[in-house]
Amino acid sequence: MSALPTGRSASGVDIRVLTEERELAEAFDLFRTAMVGLPWSAPLPAGAAGKVFEAGRTLGAFTDGKLVGTVDSTSGALTLPGGRTVPHAAVTHVGVLPTHTRRGIVSRLVRRQLTDARDAGKVVATLRASEATIYGRFGYGIASRVSSVTVDTRRGGFRPEVPAGDPVRLLSPERMWDVLPAVHARVPNVRPGFITRSSQWWAAQELRFDPARGPAYTAVAGQEGAQTGFVRYHPIGTKTWFGSHERSIVVDDLFAPSSGAFVGLIRFLWDLDLVDRIVVPGLPVDSSLPWLLTDQRAVATTGIRDETWLRILDVEAALRARTYGSGESLVLAVHDPLLPENTGTYRIDDGRLESVTPGISSDSDLEVDVATLGSALLGSVRWHQLADSGAVRTGSGDAIARADRLFATDLAAFAGTNF
Repeated sequence: MSALPTGRSASGVDIRVLTEERELAEAFDLFRTAMVGLPWSAPLPAGAAGKVFEAGRTLGAFTDGKLVGTVDSTSGALTLPGGRTVPHAAVTHVGVLPTHTRRGIVSRLVRRQLTDARDAGKVVATLRASEATIYGRFGYGIASRVSSVTVDTRRGGFRPEVPAGDPVRLLSPERMWDVLPAVHARVPNVRPGFITRSSQWWAAQELRFDPARGPAYTAVAGQEGAQTGFVRYHPIGTKTWFGSHERSIVVDDLFAPSSGAFVGLIRFLWDLDLVDRIVVPGLPVDSSLPWLLTDQRAVATTGIRDETWLRILDVEAALRARTYGSGESLVLAVHDPLLPENTGTYRIDDGRLESVTPGISSDSDLEVDVATLGSALLGSVRWHQLADSGAVRTGSGDAIARADRLFATDLAAFAGTNF
């Protein structure tokens, strides 16, 4: 499918790729204005736009020559069940000026973006949704959730049989932005939903890092040159730190794909002097953290929220890349009005995608839209949950149970990266 043409539509809106430094900086400011409540940050420094925006991936919507909406993405890879990766677009900075909302501008931007991404060979796109009611109509479905926990280090300790984990050491701020990207890119992570981090993502993190705002620390696990993970953290409530009984640190970024890295980094945080609580905003919902401790109630789950909103751009490629439970077969019919080349009937048999037929077959076991399939793709959202919502049409009595067995995974989906 070819990209939608650039030019003024009947609605009087021009959609085009932003390339100039000035326009990219303006798009950054527009997004901050549209989001209203994001933490304050300074405008992009001169020359920074080329570092935080991937070339050719930022779209702008113009009315009468004025930029009124924007969306962009960065390229990378996403891990599917079984460990294979597929080309991925990390969608972000979706925003429209408050003076131009409710005019269909977001719809035109997102539709154009998805078409362009499909044409560029991306198999899936994901985003983090500021509002839960916007993206379903574009074919996005919730595919992973994360839990937020608070750990009270005054309750108990580690179980005696828990291993020591990988050795951990502090990393100086001067080395942080060289070491961390290399570790994240090098250490394998087979958890479904894991995404690579682009150079633009890291550049944005470095721009936001401001030592003047207060102390912040980084620790890495593993031996020098063979690091296995890392954690970034900072204290809160520092004005009353001395003498306080609720001294807390917040984990800003935890990358620990192996058991050794995870246990080593959690031990390190637990053993920090003068710290009573560890706040971890994002963990996989199947995290082993409570089972490391003699008192599991030291880990309090304070919330569970959606993480990955996934849009399948190439259904055949996505279904062919992931693995399935053996000994089951399923005929799955998929509707995709936005990318009609995805509309078809997909037969899964003998642990793989067996065949694809254009159009919707009347003898399919399950019939869904592409957003529902996006929710099920990573295995964390079960087919019986989707069926209870009315999002699945069944053609045979045991189809839901077969689909659950086929799509089941050992690990809960988790990306671990906000963008």
